[in-house]
Amino acid sequence: MATAGISKVVIVGGGTAGWMAASLLSRIAGPKVKIELVESEAIGTVGVGEATIPQIRYLCDALQIPEHQFLAEVNGSYKLGIEFKNWGALGDSYIHTFGDTGRRLGILDFHQVWLRARELGVETDFATYSFNARAARANKFAPVDKLGDTGIFGIGYAFHFDAALVAKLLRKVAEAQGVKRTEGIVDRVRVDPESGFITDLTLQSGHQVDGELFIDCSGFRGLLIGDTLKVPYIDWSHWLPANSAIAVQCESVEELTPYTIARAHDAGWQWRIPLQHRTGNGHVYSNQFTTDEKALETLLTNLDGPATSTPKQLRFTTGRRESFWYKNCVALGLASGFMEPLESTSIHLVQSGISRLVDMFPTTAFSQRDIDEYNRRTVFEYETIRDFLILHYKATQRDDSEFWRYCRDMFIPDTLQHKFDMWESHGRFYRAEDELFTSASWIQVFLGQNIIPKDCHGIAKVLGEA
Repeated sequence: MATAGISKVVIVGGGTAGWMAASLLSRIAGPKVKIELVESEAIGTVGVGEATIPQIRYLCDALQIPEHQFLAEVNGSYKLGIEFKNWGALGDSYIHTFGDTGRRLGILDFHQVWLRARELGVETDFATYSFNARAARANKFAPVDKLGDTGIFGIGYAFHFDAALVAKLLRKVAEAQGVKRTEGIVDRVRVDPESGFITDLTLQSGHQVDGELFIDCSGFRGLLIGDTLKVPYIDWSHWLPANSAIAVQCESVEELTPYTIARAHDAGWQWRIPLQHRTGNGHVYSNQFTTDEKALETLLTNLDGPATSTPKQLRFTTGRRESFWYKNCVALGLASGFMEPLESTSIHLVQSGISRLVDMFPTTAFSQRDIDEYNRRTVFEYETIRDFLILHYKATQRDDSEFWRYCRDMFIPDTLQHKFDMWESHGRFYRAEDELFTSASWIQVFLGQNIIPKDCHGIAKVLGEA
């Protein structure tokens, strides 16, 4: 029996997550689905995420915003990858890029050729064969699709940007597409006693906002998914022990670099993100292994230039909601979970959550099978990203601090241990289904952090030095 379509979507919370949801849904669903976003100027947003991965370009495509216009409006710059300093060992440095490294030789992936060459005494840095890495080191960028007839893709890239300006731009786009913004703080959320579905919100002003589908973009609090619907939060801090961050902006004093820097410190790491008008910085750390005062001192000591903002302190617990879609509520952004910003996945997880919601957009029947599938696919994405992040901490030879000894020796998920085992024996890596990070990414991190396989592929043994 046919059911009615959704006629009203309510989004609670603005920021990048809320306005991205509003702009994309209004673009795709059209004017017949009313969208109302409730936010308050009195409630701040985290707003420190300034780095992305290549999927951000799909956002520009979907909203029909030319990339050059997008970058101009958000003071953006190009990002070819992330340079990791001091992760495998003190003094080490490598770039995890968004591009290919080398090219296949017959059935052999390039890293197997490189491993065989190493076996024969040919010592070259793996990144020598990465177009992205060489461009990044030279502070160069161009939109190159392919490298001649080599079969190698050209430069893969993403963006750095000012998150507050992105939210502002997305709001302008969304409102032009008919999204209604309501100013106010939510005072009460009403739930139907029989179905358990959210029916409406009452603001402190007394104004009532009703809807059929509710999207929670209220940040760490999870006003709808957590406070109201009581969906539990799964804690991953035993694998990803950083629970604090201090963010600060500073003057740009160096040539603009087309990559992020993640510099490991004694109890965490520091990001450096170059924008047109400033450099964004932050120290992600565990307050079980250092103090806030020491973390702030470390951050300020390692800035490019004078700080231009007051340091902003954040606390978090890495993990996820047990369910991302429950009843008639979908959680996005920090309300759904938190993956520390090591590989710039936070904004992508909002984007992929919206894409998944569009793909499985409900009717008023709210099929439980659809909800279960949405949750299954989202759990898979979170857990595979989690494993990739844990890899950076586990794959270390550092023993100079208590924090790094903990990371080096910690128990890891079985799914990640299997990847380690396959890699360490013969350099084999198998990507699971459609997990976000490709084999190229995993291989760059393994080799960049000195996890060298004991042997190469059996077929590679036929190769001579030539």
